[in-house]
Amino acid sequence: MWSLNGTSVNEFILLGFTSHPTLQHFLLAMVLAMSLITLLGNSLIIFLVWVESCLHTGMYFFIGNLSLMDIVFTLIVIPQMLIHLASGTKSISFNKCMAQLNLTLSCGMTECFILALMAYDRYVAICQPLRYPTLMRMQVCMQMAGACWVGGFLNAAVLTIITTSFPFCGPNKINHFFCEEPAVLPLACMDTYVVEIVLFALSVIVLMLPFIFIVISYVHIARVVLSMRSAEGRHRAFSTCATHLTVVTLFYSTISFTYLQPRSNRAADQEKRASVFYALVSPMLNPIIYSLRNKDVKRALAKVMQKFS
Repeated sequence: MWSLNGTSVNEFILLGFTSHPTLQHFLLAMVLAMSLITLLGNSLIIFLVWVESCLHTGMYFFIGNLSLMDIVFTLIVIPQMLIHLASGTKSISFNKCMAQLNLTLSCGMTECFILALMAYDRYVAICQPLRYPTLMRMQVCMQMAGACWVGGFLNAAVLTIITTSFPFCGPNKINHFFCEEPAVLPLACMDTYVVEIVLFALSVIVLMLPFIFIVISYVHIARVVLSMRSAEGRHRAFSTCATHLTVVTLFYSTISFTYLQPRSNRAADQEKRASVFYALVSPMLNPIIYSLRNKDVKRALAKVMQKFS
């Protein structure tokens, strides 16, 4: 039966990585372990930021938002993936696929904005330290983070509405392990070239404008830090930026491979492998990066563990 928008596909088939039973069992165990580490690690970061007064600053508030986003993204993508690996069935309904597409886009766009806010926080802390308590007070941080979440979800909603307006009449096999815009759109039963150009342009805006803002912020930070006379002061300033720069590098080096390539240069298998890093690896590594490279987080963790012991 054809729906109002001409769609006759009721479900999609997510091809995943392999159909070999042994490899599927191995992937099931690996993905389950990674998702548990992701959920536990990011939940711990959120808990520490919530309970420890020494972490009640703009930087750690944004880190808590980033951890919350990693948890949400994991809960959107991983359960369906685990079900497919455990059962061998790889189908997902049309509506669930579009919902997953919308939520993953929302999280990705919001993360771009949050990373830009974190760069701004470091800029104010290092370049304008006397104004930091005013510019980055908690009420302002909450308003800026809220604007990031709303902006990310609104942009994603527009793209999802455009995608669902296309007819999908077959084929229905998605060469991916979750419903992602670049993998779903080519299955539409009409020429989507113009829309893909719009998607590419929007990706450039949403991804690159925050990235340019991050680069400009760190250019100013580097200028101020290099002008410091104290070697200890320079080391302390750069160390506070190291975790953020690491997360930015992990995020942008993989997601740009998927969303910032013209259609003619895209290879589905390569995009799928790149997606593993920002869907599985990066959310798992983020809390490890924060805890291992950040003295305040390690101190707060030691304090909490001492209370419980």
